[in-house]
Amino acid sequence: MDNKTDYSKLANLSPFELKNSLIEIAQSRSDRVMLNAGRGNPNFLATLPRYAFFQLGLFAAQESEMSFSFLNENVGGMPIKDGLMGRFESFIRHKCENPGVMFLSKALSFVRDQLGLDAYQYLQEMTEGILGCNYPVPDRMLTISEEIVKAYILREMGATSMTNDDIDLFATEGGTGAMAYLFNSMKENGILKAGDKIALGAPIFTPYLEIPELNDYELHEVLINADPALKWQYPESELRKLEDPSIKAFYLVNPSNPPSVKIDDKSLDIIADIVKKRPDLIILTDDVYGTFVDNFRSLFTICPDNTILVYSFSKYFGATGWRLGVIGLTRNNILDKKIANLPHAEKEILNKRYSSIIPEPEKLKFIDRLVGDSRAVALNHTAGLSTPQQVQMVLFALAELMDNNQGYKKALINLIQRRSAALYKQLGVEHEFDENSVDYYTLLDLEDIARKLYGDDFAKWIITTKNANELLFTIASEAGVVLLPGQGFAVQHPSARVSLANLNEYQYKAIGTSIHKLASKSYEQFKHNKGK
Repeated sequence: MDNKTDYSKLANLSPFELKNSLIEIAQSRSDRVMLNAGRGNPNFLATLPRYAFFQLGLFAAQESEMSFSFLNENVGGMPIKDGLMGRFESFIRHKCENPGVMFLSKALSFVRDQLGLDAYQYLQEMTEGILGCNYPVPDRMLTISEEIVKAYILREMGATSMTNDDIDLFATEGGTGAMAYLFNSMKENGILKAGDKIALGAPIFTPYLEIPELNDYELHEVLINADPALKWQYPESELRKLEDPSIKAFYLVNPSNPPSVKIDDKSLDIIADIVKKRPDLIILTDDVYGTFVDNFRSLFTICPDNTILVYSFSKYFGATGWRLGVIGLTRNNILDKKIANLPHAEKEILNKRYSSIIPEPEKLKFIDRLVGDSRAVALNHTAGLSTPQQVQMVLFALAELMDNNQGYKKALINLIQRRSAALYKQLGVEHEFDENSVDYYTLLDLEDIARKLYGDDFAKWIITTKNANELLFTIASEAGVVLLPGQGFAVQHPSARVSLANLNEYQYKAIGTSIHKLASKSYEQFKHNKGK
């Protein structure tokens, strides 16, 4: 970018598209290493459930060879059910020192003795599932897999008063797949229509701002703005906007992206009060960062029948490439009720749409309509997340359920907090502790940083003379550091999102140092201009 670049033209770009230009600028010099803190892909991951996955794969491959052992051409078949448990126990005994194998042994015991599930059915489902030799059946989620992931979801979301029998899950290709399916099915089933208003808890993950405005949906957005002065909680006056009956749904990320703050108890109570007044309000909560918080409580536990839960395994387990997510709904959810109350003519259209799935399509639950819609209905018989993906999801869930001391969680929380402290120390700005903060991301308020470093006059000058995008390109060009613009997440002031998940501690120190040096350089320019 040169001095003639019109940065205002970049304002409408998604921050994830703008990132590509920032990377290009940051990589333009060979005398330094680019530091990309733009994307939220973590550089940590859970190893034990992965060890278990690959060892289970070896066992399953050996099992498959038993069916056609008379052939020499590496042909396997469906695992033989008779004697499966005995052969698995023998496999464990012969490899008892392998950490992945020991995990598989303990997992079998946990599934049987703590979750009360059928151990043989579990082993059979895992063995066939990891081979990927059958279509996903049931297509929404494998039977035992769903029960295990339910136990994980209910615990991590703080749903202590709910049981597995209260909810259904749909396994999806990550949280983004879940969102795409939900937007589509809510439109197809007349729950959201063109011209409807939906509220978005801002700041928010950029696609949630972009999808509703597409011609596919043509929804009108109402922002519910969190206040940085309240440590990124929603003021009650903002939440009370949801009492407007014309707002059909409230979409939010909790803990938020990018402020990385969970909704506090006061705000949860306000939302619960609003739902009492507005029992028709749909809430969609993306809780992907909830597992980074101790004692997290999702809105799914506060207003369960009104809330659609989306959870992704991607960030916490370092599994963005696996594409593992779930949609959760209670069995008494508001969406089924809304479909049941549609006008007769609309019901007839929907009955025709889903008539190839069941004999009485009017009885098809919304979560099962999601499954059908995910494969354009006609391909419903091939729907469902791939079975090896579901197996890895189950092993991730079991790893956390069996971690009695929460060692993995404590390690991640400590890792992220150290990175945050390193960044702000070198930046020269105090970062206040907040019990509701997750710190997976942090928002750098550019004006506030300028003020804290060099005073009000400098802060006013930097904001009035420098476009926010220009500041990010300057940081990329002169320091080789890639940050994302807060504006793209509906942040109301000039800011930059820093991911604290994808670099190492010394690199966050370098980022803090680089930005501080640039601020110092700008301050010298400010003093020079002021002295003229």
